[in-house]
Amino acid sequence: MQPLIWDRRPDGLRAPAMVCAFKGWNDAGDAASAAVAFLASTLGARRFAQLDSEEFYDFQANRPCIQLGDHERREITWPTVEILEAPAPRAPRDLVLVQGFEPSMRWRSFSASLVDLAEALGVQLVVTLGALLGDVPHTRPVAMTGHASDGGLMRRLGIQASSYEGPTGIVGVLHTACAQAGLPSASLWAAVPHYVAAASNPKAALALLRRVEGLIGVSVDVSELESAAGDYERQVGLAVQSDPEIQAFVERLELAADSEGEDSPAEVPSGDILAREFQRFLRQRGPDAK
Repeated sequence: MQPLIWDRRPDGLRAPAMVCAFKGWNDAGDAASAAVAFLASTLGARRFAQLDSEEFYDFQANRPCIQLGDHERREITWPTVEILEAPAPRAPRDLVLVQGFEPSMRWRSFSASLVDLAEALGVQLVVTLGALLGDVPHTRPVAMTGHASDGGLMRRLGIQASSYEGPTGIVGVLHTACAQAGLPSASLWAAVPHYVAAASNPKAALALLRRVEGLIGVSVDVSELESAAGDYERQVGLAVQSDPEIQAFVERLELAADSEGEDSPAEVPSGDILAREFQRFLRQRGPDAK
């Protein structure tokens, strides 16, 4: 069976850019997947293909879900990656959006399938999104890093080049596959405060989305996401103020962020214990607390 399953063939895509994000290891605070989901919702994206679950997933790691359909009929929803077309008539290009769960296996074949699809659709640029946990305070602008397949794209990113070395996820593998195929590509990463890792982070999603807009020339109304980012900052601020120890920890992170680049940056303590207490506080407040 071919790994790519077509619902239909999209027609008339104009100089498309492909934007990809995957739930899982690459997606701290759900920031990357939320950015692509927001693009899909705002632009009225429609699915036209998906990748076969059987080829790429360990169903013990990403279990299918049972849902009740019409007439109480039980249906199984399998973890997968969906590919959507998102026309942007007021912009110089349309989008192809790739979203779903990070695959469990056969990453090279998975990436080759997406590269083949991009080439078949005439995609001119692939942008992969990711988010990572870092020693960063929630009160400062979202720290962004990235890398690109050429210097021109790197300059357009306008952010610090990533110097990361270590384990990677499907985002890193896909970016490398694009570069090896000669397909222009860029990878954007947002840093998420590690002490609030369990909460969705719309502030980081908004930062990623703003960079995507500048890179590919497609603008969307982000007022809803801006409102969510403001609510997030207020909620986290309340949690910080409730505990002097947590507040002192965040102040140390702020000092380190403000002194970045100086000769003697502030030492940032390990926040594992504080992070657990912080998550407990947020759970007690509940999702609707302001």
